[in-house]
Amino acid sequence: MLDKKFVRQIKNAVSEYNEARREIIRLSDNIRNAAKRAIFAMHRDDLSGADQLLAEALKDAALVQKQIINNQKLGKEGSFHSALEEYVEAQLYRDFLAGKTMSKVQVLDIEISYDTYLGGLSDVVGELQRRQVRLATVGDLDGVKKIRDIIEEIIGELLEMDLTGYLRNKFDQAKNSYRRAEEVLYEMSVRRS
Repeated sequence: MLDKKFVRQIKNAVSEYNEARREIIRLSDNIRNAAKRAIFAMHRDDLSGADQLLAEALKDAALVQKQIINNQKLGKEGSFHSALEEYVEAQLYRDFLAGKTMSKVQVLDIEISYDTYLGGLSDVVGELQRRQVRLATVGDLDGVKKIRDIIEEIIGELLEMDLTGYLRNKFDQAKNSYRRAEEVLYEMSVRRS
């Protein structure tokens, strides 16, 4: 004979978890979207708009944090880590634009894993390279050099970590952005000669 009362308890627990998981995915999409829009705002030099979008992302992260307190398993949801990685990328880029050191990114009391941070750090290289192209179009050779130098510094640090899997793919994309950053600087230097 099957203990139906116990099975109903399991069914209820599974149902509650799935409902909470769907909410985490929805909130994660909001976080990721706000971070992407913040990056786009930064590319348009709309720093106050970017700051507002990053604040929006943190509000949704706070809602996720409340859910995680009730069920730690929800904190391991892939969509949430993807959203955090996008937020890290946006915050690192914002720090760069503000002239700050690109360092640890704090998202409330949520622990940012090394993988999440390294993914965001790898991705910010592409944003920096886009900024470099923009500076090249207005003839800012010093700005172009400064960005190439910070990209080179990031790539040098990542290179020492012998990344594998997903992070290796991110690193390879960052290396391609570094190559393009070198080309932009070279082209600009040749044209000035």
